[in-house]
Amino acid sequence: MRTLEFRTGTGLAFDVLVDRCMDIGHAEHAGRSFGWRSPTGFRHPGLHENGDEDGLSWLRSFSGLIVTAGLDHTLFGGEVPADGYRYPPRESVRHGLHGRAGNLPARLSGYGERWDGERCVLWAEGEVRQAAVFAENLRLVRRIEADLGGDEIRLVDTVTNAGFEPAPHMYLYHINLGWPLLDEGARLEADIRETLWQSDSVAEQKADHVTFPGPVPGFVEQVYEHALVPRPDGLHRVAVVNERLGMRVAVEWQASEFPYFFEWLNLRSGNYAVGLEPSTHHVSGDAAARQDGSMIWLGAQESRTYHTTFRVESAS
Repeated sequence: MRTLEFRTGTGLAFDVLVDRCMDIGHAEHAGRSFGWRSPTGFRHPGLHENGDEDGLSWLRSFSGLIVTAGLDHTLFGGEVPADGYRYPPRESVRHGLHGRAGNLPARLSGYGERWDGERCVLWAEGEVRQAAVFAENLRLVRRIEADLGGDEIRLVDTVTNAGFEPAPHMYLYHINLGWPLLDEGARLEADIRETLWQSDSVAEQKADHVTFPGPVPGFVEQVYEHALVPRPDGLHRVAVVNERLGMRVAVEWQASEFPYFFEWLNLRSGNYAVGLEPSTHHVSGDAAARQDGSMIWLGAQESRTYHTTFRVESAS
């Protein structure tokens, strides 16, 4: 798998997985990992079985700091009408968990460094195409930047409908934080106005989703949709803090671009992680978005852009 290794000189180090949607895999600061490494490792997309296991095959390549979900579908799978593509044999589209984007290779358009006065910026850019004949033709252009001497990662994504018919668009970042940042006593920092939805496992297990326990054998994932209070600058900000390590990893995004936010709590031994998930859509998913009118339909050549920043900070 083609990989770009970023090193800013402050201890921030991360890998961009060119052959997996330009997602970020391994991530650490001063030798302390914060990007989740699952048992799957980082698999080449040629090994991915998109339609297998009733749509759950996405879980066989689910690993890394960022796993992109989209471009036309996120959340759990299902079958939706395909009449907009005007191809009679394709009556419906069947989606797997979190869509196709995270297992598509990018065309690497460039990488290197540029100077802005005394500031040196490390960068990489690539294009991911999700397309089929008589179906969607969506293009993701992703640019990743980090300042030499800095402790932040900047992500700018532009999704364009490169086709000539309206195309559905859903988008979500599965941002996964793992050990040693995630450990017993680490905590979530988020300005939560209310929790709009939670999985049944929350009532059954009652694990704390703010101050995290250690690994639990056989734990069933707990998932929440939280309504966040935007800051005065229009940003949402959430973070995971480990005071024992003196380390905080924060994520910021435009509330207008990702108005929804999910928390994925996976305390299972051997899979220990917490996921922070900015999303364009409510947890009810694709079919519900089409029914209630909240689905985003990109017209021909129409684009949407998303701006996200990751920061490693001191917790003192």
